Amino acid sequence: MGRRALRRIDPALDLSGHLIELESLPQPLDRTALFGRQARLEIEVGSGKGLFLSAAAAGDADSDFLGIEILAKYASFVAARLATREVANARIIHGNAEDFFRLWVQDNSIDAVHVYFPDPWWKARHKKRRVMNELFLPNVQRTLVPGGTLHFWTDVEEYFQSALELIAAHTTLIGPQPVSEKPADHDLDYRTHFERRMRLNDLPVYRAQFDKPV
Repeated sequence: MGRRALRRIDPALDLSGHLIELESLPQPLDRTALFGRQARLEIEVGSGKGLFLSAAAAGDADSDFLGIEILAKYASFVAARLATREVANARIIHGNAEDFFRLWVQDNSIDAVHVYFPDPWWKARHKKRRVMNELFLPNVQRTLVPGGTLHFWTDVEEYFQSALELIAAHTTLIGPQPVSEKPADHDLDYRTHFERRMRLNDLPVYRAQFDKPV
């Protein structure tokens, strides 16, 4: 299933407090400059329409959340979602996640990394573009704190199995640990909009969790 069209963003809405261009960030990442504090930090790779980012931040005021989205129109949409809801502890970065982890994120600094329903790049010649690859995954392990967690969900079984093999081959993360499917309490009680679409259509979601050794 592809992405659906986005709703129009109110041009009067100020996105400057939530939308960040990757190249504008100093290296290394300055968490205090972004959030005005040092707190637990979780990063979502590929934020889509921002359901996870906004819900997770609203539900955990003691933690900070950063999303990174490569498509400008989706990054702006997420920023609008956060700004409209006045979510103070979440930001969205427009940029490439691999570059961000490699050049901006320091060792042992992230409490959790979330990768939900990444682009499967179906054609064989395009699979090298998948974010779950042998270059990205070691940087996930490097940047996670000891005991930190990688969450990976996809609706593509082949991608799921391929990612598990890459994680085993290129990291020492502990897993995969199974993740149970939580019953939805209301219409938007899903981790992402894509999970909602899959489950409402009775289609499978493949989930796993990995922990960095302490």
